[in-house]
Amino acid sequence: MNAIAPIAAKTEDAVKFAYWVPNVSGGLVVSKIPQRTDWNLDYNIKLARIAEEAGFDYALSQIRFIGSYGAEYQHESTTFSTALLAATTKLKVIAAILPGPWHPAVIAKLGASADQLFGGRWAINVVSGWFKGEFTALGLPWLEHDERYRRSREFIEVVKGIWTRDNFTYKGDFYQINDFNLRPKPVQAPHPEIFQGGNSKAARENAGAVSDWYFMNGNTPEGHKAQIDDVNAIAARNGRAGQVKFGVNAFIIARDTEKEAKAELQAIIDQADAEAVNAFGGAVKQAGQASPDGQGMWSKSGFNDLVQYNDGFKTNLIGTPEQIAERIYALKALDVNLVLGGFLHFQEEVAYFGEKVLPLVRELERAKPLPATAAVA
Repeated sequence: MNAIAPIAAKTEDAVKFAYWVPNVSGGLVVSKIPQRTDWNLDYNIKLARIAEEAGFDYALSQIRFIGSYGAEYQHESTTFSTALLAATTKLKVIAAILPGPWHPAVIAKLGASADQLFGGRWAINVVSGWFKGEFTALGLPWLEHDERYRRSREFIEVVKGIWTRDNFTYKGDFYQINDFNLRPKPVQAPHPEIFQGGNSKAARENAGAVSDWYFMNGNTPEGHKAQIDDVNAIAARNGRAGQVKFGVNAFIIARDTEKEAKAELQAIIDQADAEAVNAFGGAVKQAGQASPDGQGMWSKSGFNDLVQYNDGFKTNLIGTPEQIAERIYALKALDVNLVLGGFLHFQEEVAYFGEKVLPLVRELERAKPLPATAAVA
């Protein structure tokens, strides 16, 4: 195919792109397949600069306190995020945060400084927690499913309050704040963006009530549409109609031919670390199925789905650049605002995506919009 000239400006409603920061060992798949991806800082600084040049808007650092399920080593998310901000000029970095080990006032202070130092490019992803082993190892109480989300809601309310109000006071079940003033406050108005994921009713209630962005695991188009419709309805009931944006996780395998892409996917699955996948599956299914509605994250994920941590294969961004661009634009027609990508060989594949796929998405965005019922084939 002929190269498409880069597009200088993007409209406000252009779909945005993020990538998972590989700040933990093992990459983004629980597989023994060789990966040209590394968790060290030098690799990640180069990757962040490649992504920024390629047209990515965000990078999401992962939160792990101890090794598990193929991720033996891990760098702490907030420290790593600020290092990437220092090495870039445009990229926003989303630091994953785990209530329990973190106190919201500490994150509010840390985030305000990072936002000031790096020109309004700090964001957080509040992770309610699925890994009981982390809490046990740290001597922290392990809450039941919906209680974890109730704590996350208070966490977000406190962070928002500290970022936006003077003499902030909060009296909750989990957090108590007394006449607190933050100086300086963040650069971004009204505050740095707050992301949150989860499939359960409790997760969707939180997203509609307090979050700026709702991250969805990989799913079918119908599954994504149902989640989007539900969160939008919850937001409307909370006086926040139209205020929640939506991101979807996808493991992206873009190759010159569909045959190559599908062969790569099969190789990843064929070389899956079965022991680690099954152990991970046992832990996350307990967490997801423990929700009262039984619809928590991973509650319906099979072995192949779990080879990619967040069901990324299900989104089906696997094929040629043209196929992937069409599927991304179909996701946009469902009201998806951001695609969060994982890759096998991050540096090379992020560059390839920026050169081959992203310009095609921008071309489609200038064309006649797809109908709202468009399917991701």
